[in-house]
Order: sequence, then C-alpha cells, then structure tokens
Amino acid sequence: MMLKIRLQLILLLSGVLFNAVGAFIGINIGTDVSNLPSPVNIVSILQAQQITHVRLFNADAHMLNALSNTGIEVMVSVTNEEVLSIGESPSLAASWINRNVVAYVPSTNITFIAVGNEVLTSIPHAGPILVPAMNNLYKALVASNLNHLIKISTPNSMTIIPQPFPPSTASFNASWNSTTHQILQFLQNTKSYYMLNAYPYYELVKSNGIFPIEYALFEPLSSVKQIVDPNTLFHYDNMFDALVDAAYNSIASLNFSGIPVLVTETGWPWLGGANEPDATKENAATYNKNLIARVLNNSGPPSQPGIPISTYIYELFDEDKRGGPVSEKYWGVFFTNGTAVYDVSLSGSDSLGVNSSSGFCVVRPGADESSLQSGINWACGPGQANCAAIQQGQPCYIPNTLQNHASYAYNDYYQRMRSSGGSCDFDGTATITTVDPSYGSCRFTGSSNSSTGGMFPPPALGPIGPSPGSSTSVIVHFSTIVAVIFATLFLFDMNALKHFVA
Repeated sequence: MMLKIRLQLILLLSGVLFNAVGAFIGINIGTDVSNLPSPVNIVSILQAQQITHVRLFNADAHMLNALSNTGIEVMVSVTNEEVLSIGESPSLAASWINRNVVAYVPSTNITFIAVGNEVLTSIPHAGPILVPAMNNLYKALVASNLNHLIKISTPNSMTIIPQPFPPSTASFNASWNSTTHQILQFLQNTKSYYMLNAYPYYELVKSNGIFPIEYALFEPLSSVKQIVDPNTLFHYDNMFDALVDAAYNSIASLNFSGIPVLVTETGWPWLGGANEPDATKENAATYNKNLIARVLNNSGPPSQPGIPISTYIYELFDEDKRGGPVSEKYWGVFFTNGTAVYDVSLSGSDSLGVNSSSGFCVVRPGADESSLQSGINWACGPGQANCAAIQQGQPCYIPNTLQNHASYAYNDYYQRMRSSGGSCDFDGTATITTVDPSYGSCRFTGSSNSSTGGMFPPPALGPIGPSPGSSTSVIVHFSTIVAVIFATLFLFDMNALKHFVA
C-alpha cells in the first residue's frame, strides 16, 4: 500500500513539474536499418549527443528498458497494424497500455503515445476506427492514473491538407471531415496536441520551382522573393512556419482552437538519385541547423506567435532497407557508430563538444573489422595510447565492440601525438569527426566535458497541454525534480512514521 501511494506521489509531482516548458528538439528512431545498433548502444549515442526526446515507431521492450533512468522523454507508438484491433476492443487497448506503458513508467519517461502514423492517408480503411482506438487507449490511461502525464494523438501527413498555400485558406480534405472533427474533439477534450509530419523538402519538390530553395532551407530571402499571405499579410520567411500555420488554419476551419501543433517528423535527405538534385549533405546540414535554431527560439508561426513549435527530426540513422527513391534511405543525422553524417548539434549549442579545431579521431563507417583489431593493437602498443578505459570493467568497455574500442584507442593516440605529426588514418579505417563521441561516464581524450561521474545531460521535460498564446518557457533541471520528489517522499514517510508510532 505504501509503495503504491509513493508511486502516485512521484507521478503527481512529475505532472506538476512537467507542465510548463519551452520548445524542444527530438529525433525519430527508425528501424529499417541493416546494422541497427543494440538498444544500449543507441541510448549511448543519444546521451553522447545530448538528445532529450525520442520518438519510437513501436513500443519495443528492449528500447524502453534501455531508456529507463536516462531522463530521455519517449514517444511510443501503436503501429498501424495494431490500430484496428485496439479500436475494436477496449480490453486489448488496456492490455497494450499495461504491457507497453504501465510496465515501464516512471523509470522510463514516456510522455506521448502516437496512435498509428499517417493512418488517414496510408491505410484509409482504418480511418473510421482511429478515434475509437484513441479513446480506448485514453480510458486505459485514466484507469492507470497516467492520463495527466501521457498525451495521446495521431500523426498526420501534410497530404491531408490538399492546398497548404496560402496558409490562411488551408483546410483539411473534406472527405475526412467527420473523422478529422472527431480527432480534434478528442485532442481538445484531453488537452493534447495535433501531430504533424511536415516536410519542406517534399513541398519544394512538388512546387516545381514556384518556391525558392532558400525558403525551404530557412535561408534569407531577397526582397523580390518575399513570401506573403495575401489574406493576412503575414510574412513567411521559411516554409516550415507556413506548413505549421496551414495546420492551424485547417484546425480553425473546423471551428476548433487551443490545440497546439507538435511536429512529429521533419528533416532533409543528404543523398538522392540523379533526379533529386536538392538531396545533398550541404542542404541537409543547412536545413537541420536552421530548423534547430528556429525551434529553440521558442516562438510560434505568424498566426500563433506565442505557441512554440516542438519538433522531432527525421531521423537518427539512415534506413537503408527502405524502398522508393534513393533519398528515402538517406535521412539519418548520424551513422550507426555515432559519428555525425554532417556537422549539426541537436542540443542547439554552437559547440559540438570539441576543444580544438582538430576534432576527434574515430572509426570510419564500414571499416573492415580485421583492420580495426590491427589498429587497436598498434595504437595501444607501439602508438603508446592509454587504453586502460576500454579494458573489462572500465568506463569505455561497454559497448564491447571493435568499433567502440578502436575509436577510443585511435582518438587517444591522435590527441596525444597530433602535435608531433600523428595522423588520423590507421590504414583508412579512421576519420575525423567534430562530434564528441563521449557517452555516459566514458570520456574520450580531448573532450571539453571533463566530468567523469557518468551524469547524463538534464532532460528538457515534455509539455502537457499549454494554453493558447502562452509563451512562458520553464526549464526544470532533472536534479531539482529528483530533490523535490525525494524530499517529499522523505516527509511523507516521516509523517507516516509519526502516525504509526502514535
């Protein structure tokens, strides 16, 4: 009984503390990857990059366990294949919540449930059952007393809004008005978010040259290229804001208000086919850098300037198993060994953890494993690298992979010897990265973070139904939350003890 009350206190306090925050940047984790790292290694990468919010396209038990006690906020997903059965059966919905949510909270910080993904446009036959599925899941959350901590919604693609330009005249596809109305009513009743997958890259491709690429990349527009909504006279200096405003105006067209937009997918491919000239590494870096800066300024689009636009970037790794155009495989921001595809910081800071222009020496993606073992042997032997940290039981031993151990050894050699001519090559198996590969309590030589205590970066705590027009941003440090919770529990136990003694 005491344990149950204590858990309820933790959840209550967490709910109070999670209520008011500014915008955050998160990332999607797709799984169509032939060499997908283990969940533990994925979480190490997230922590090394100070990523505080992730979206899973399922509710994988191994990932949820790996994310426990990290503070990282997690969006779990009901797959499209599960929507029909959950919509038809409240008991299956309750089982899903118990198995995929209740079993992990509060140690795993689950804050959102996405019901399907682009259901109305990808599997339209499931549309009529979508809202019943959301309602069944919500009732199960209520029964578990988690409805104030975890919000339910469903991500929609921009294709549900046939004409997003100009934003002031945008409206949902009329053939879905009944279902869309029900979705919006659910979101308003539960104080949840409208989840939007918004891709300026695709809108640019579809525009056939109508819009300049600078507009899609958040780059400055010349006076002759200014984009103005003729009805509101709002100036749109980037396409991202215009897409978000198209969603807000579509919501208003069905007479709803006060439902904030959460962008669940956006990004830019860094490689494409011959007919995809805009899918380049330079454009991907520009888009995501500017996107992050724009989101973290905590302002909304022109029609809703006081409502920040929290956003999840698509995606963590390239999904090489995806079909379709070449670009479909190349949306990843990081390689699976944790090195960056291009220079970008998801924390929004200018510095990527490098204390010199030389960066870090790590394993090149796809390097031959037999060569890596030879590289480790040389670096830790004749190269005189200090390899104590990658021995069993030491901070950098886990993950126990050749790639991880070689990266540590290569980097330690390079940092020690570069001033006297040491290079980052190792028979072509090494490369320079500007991203600090340190993770947890494993600190790579040359890291500007001198901490060795294994403390994770404080999480940016997820929003719970902000009121329209509110621009208040409150960032609560995780240690403060822990202190408040444990102080409260201590007082609670002391009071309980007094009553017991009395």
